[in-house]
Amino acid sequence: MGANSINGDTSIPVIDLQDFPNQSSKLLAACEEWGCFRLLNFNEILPKTLMLEMQAVARSLCDLPEEIKRRNIDHEVPEDGYAAPSPKYPLYEAIGMQDLTSTRGVDLFCSQLDAAPQQRETIKKYAEAIDGIAREIVKKMGESLGVKSENLKFENWKCKSRINKYQFTPQSFGSLGAPVHTDSGILTLVHDDEEGVGGLEAMSPSGDFVPFDPWPGTLSILIADMATVWSNGRFRNVKHKIVSKDGKSRVSVTSFVTGLAEILEPLPELVDDHHPRLFLPIDTEGYRKLRYSKNLHDGEALALLQPDHIQT
Repeated sequence: MGANSINGDTSIPVIDLQDFPNQSSKLLAACEEWGCFRLLNFNEILPKTLMLEMQAVARSLCDLPEEIKRRNIDHEVPEDGYAAPSPKYPLYEAIGMQDLTSTRGVDLFCSQLDAAPQQRETIKKYAEAIDGIAREIVKKMGESLGVKSENLKFENWKCKSRINKYQFTPQSFGSLGAPVHTDSGILTLVHDDEEGVGGLEAMSPSGDFVPFDPWPGTLSILIADMATVWSNGRFRNVKHKIVSKDGKSRVSVTSFVTGLAEILEPLPELVDDHHPRLFLPIDTEGYRKLRYSKNLHDGEALALLQPDHIQT
């Protein structure tokens, strides 16, 4: 497990966080060719014990009565709050944390769900650790492009998080828990079910879907639409989906880096006479609203940000 074959197009690339700068070229290739990778050896920031504790908290929160879960409201983006099973997605349910980078955001999430003191402590520690890992990854992504770390803007950094539950059963084998899509932000970090339940699949460079097979103690990293903008088209925003494969319910803790600044645009270092600007500036929430208004969820909305398109 964990074989890395970027050119062979058969398995998800693997990145060792403790092996930089040796991993820089491999990280760049993963971001440009695949748009995703498996991350390991980050336990100095996020210990394995904390991952297990958070997974237990996530499952317990999913088991709360529905009337409590419905208190989980995101006032900024309503659809990021509690999502109950629906006729369209009867197997899917989710709880959302609108800001894991601030104490206020974490406290609000815990209060909405009446989290016990020990659960609150676990959630706070986990949120801080995931934020730290996300910052480290984005910094190394920028450096792999030749951008100096001091030129990466983190002042308005924001991350959201969702606890997703897929109520898979043997009868649901092959059903979609989440349809094919790209994510709208910069980066998505998926903490898969520690019980070894698979389901996440990413589109390979050749167009085939390749599974992120269960690998406890690692994170699945997905490059999202705004990273394509940020890298001036160099990073691949990866299409992915969730498929019922194991006949058991799947719980994942998924964190989203929504932006690096209020307005996001290609890094100046990546724009010159030979590499013209491919995307006009936009704020991350504005881009997300564009995706929803046009019903474009597979990354196609990026074409609407291209200068030639805007001018016409």
